[in-house]
Amino acid sequence: MVTSRLLSSLLALPALAFFSLSASALPHPRTASSTSTLKLAVRINSYGIKNIAAADRARIQTLQAGGSSSISLTNNVTTYTADIGVGSPPTYYTVLVDTGSSNTWIGANKAYAKTATSKDTGNTFSVQYGIGSVSGEEYTDTVTLNSDLVIENQSIGVASQSSDMDGLDGILGVGPVDLTQGTVSNTYEVATVTDNLYKQRTIGSEVLGVFFAPASSGDSSGELTFGGYDTSKITGGVSYVPITSTSPANGYWGIDQSISYGSTPILVETAGIVDTGTTLILIATDAFDKYQSATGGTLDEATGLLQISSDQYEKLSSLYFTIGELTYELTPNAQIWPRSLNSAIGGTTDGIYLVVSSTGTPSGSGLDFTNGYCFLERFYSVFDTTNSRVGFATTQYTDATTN
Repeated sequence: MVTSRLLSSLLALPALAFFSLSASALPHPRTASSTSTLKLAVRINSYGIKNIAAADRARIQTLQAGGSSSISLTNNVTTYTADIGVGSPPTYYTVLVDTGSSNTWIGANKAYAKTATSKDTGNTFSVQYGIGSVSGEEYTDTVTLNSDLVIENQSIGVASQSSDMDGLDGILGVGPVDLTQGTVSNTYEVATVTDNLYKQRTIGSEVLGVFFAPASSGDSSGELTFGGYDTSKITGGVSYVPITSTSPANGYWGIDQSISYGSTPILVETAGIVDTGTTLILIATDAFDKYQSATGGTLDEATGLLQISSDQYEKLSSLYFTIGELTYELTPNAQIWPRSLNSAIGGTTDGIYLVVSSTGTPSGSGLDFTNGYCFLERFYSVFDTTNSRVGFATTQYTDATTN
């Protein structure tokens, strides 16, 4: 069994960090050295409820119920955004990028500017999220991600009502297409931006590569790659596992995995999801109780996270995630919230907070964990619709110690 370290000190992310979006295009697939880029901004909310554990639980409990894909539209500590163009000539909108939802919509804070390419389908759209909802009219229009990623006749929602988006204009949904079912009237499902990039032969396969670099490392780079993955961002091969067959996780980017704390199993192999829309690592309540007992952490009311002392941190063991044939190690340093961002979650300057939290439901729900940013920002992830699988690879930050 191969072991790779996933050192995940998530979200030490400055508000002005930027990321790139790269594409592979037919008939000549792009290489890492000739990618086109779109800047993604990382925003840190500095107001409202600081309890990210509660927000994450609301999200996963909506998914467990088999409802619409959910994303916390407010009170996320960190959100990843892109400026996308809609129409011709394009008007640019700042949207949240999310692998856990699949509808693309705009209009929350900036009005839709119609052009000659705007077509009203006569349909309505409505999506119920974890802590809010959005509804309005469906249009098709030209969507520009960058000069090489232009989508014709993309279905977009134009919101007439939406929950508070904290200045954002909408969402760019890059999750599985099945999540759009039932969201648009008179329509079974609508093609996602990834679907249409593939159908229109802009990319050679429906594959999305995601790379996030922790800002605590001093590197504010990163990228979203359509049509493949960026080999320059990984330090080994990509290891894939199939989408889980367990419902409801199989409706999302769901996988099977088990988790051990040191040599002690805390979660037997079960189904869960990989999700950029979740901040923390969430595990079922029975697994969380074992983790809390083993670490000695106490629940901090201000942050909603487990807090440990310096002495307890020195005794902290690694967490091991077994996914397929590989086991990935989350070191003690990776299990703590970046201390430079303690104030962003309502914590004290010298507090030590753990990034593992509870789903709020016992194991056996069919969605017993979420590998959120705390996992993904230390590990390259590949979401492969073509082959119904999810892949992971080590990066230069996998073994970093930044917290």
